[in-house]
Amino acid sequence: MRVHRAFLNPLIAALAVFFAYVPANAQENRAEDEVAQLLGELRAPDQQGWQRIERQIQRLWSRSGSASADLLLQRGRDAIRRGDTTRAVEHFSAVIDHAPDFAEAYHARAMAWFMAGRLGLALDDLQHALSLNPQHFTALIGLGRIFEELNAHERARKAYDAAHAIHPHRDDVKAARERLERRLSGTEI
Repeated sequence: MRVHRAFLNPLIAALAVFFAYVPANAQENRAEDEVAQLLGELRAPDQQGWQRIERQIQRLWSRSGSASADLLLQRGRDAIRRGDTTRAVEHFSAVIDHAPDFAEAYHARAMAWFMAGRLGLALDDLQHALSLNPQHFTALIGLGRIFEELNAHERARKAYDAAHAIHPHRDDVKAARERLERRLSGTEI
């Protein structure tokens, strides 16, 4: 039986695309499963190793699946450490152009916007990050800080409450919730 080459070429191409996609998709699913497991561990009220778990989650959230996007993300973070918010925004914007569904790029750019005093742009990026990753507790904390800065205290409290529900161990979130509770109840000193 003779198989026509015209039939095999599209079939081989389709199989190559399928097998090239499957490992990347499987790797992405494993990372999502690992994050879900770590978030479950993080929620435990008596979790002693929460700092290690938090670092693991953030490391996983910082992987876009693209080496070039990850490099740009790191360059943007290096620029933030140097205080160069303009360069940081450029790098993070390039990551977003390259990987528009990468929540951490929006979160990182929001930090740069916040440092530059551009609260509206930071707020937009945080909301976009949260639309892509609703469990992103550091984005929720950032949202709370911006709302607090804008004197939107009820919205700030809701953001901190959401972050606390995911990650109940951060002292900065506990302090912010207490501060806002006093402010909203009128007992602030």
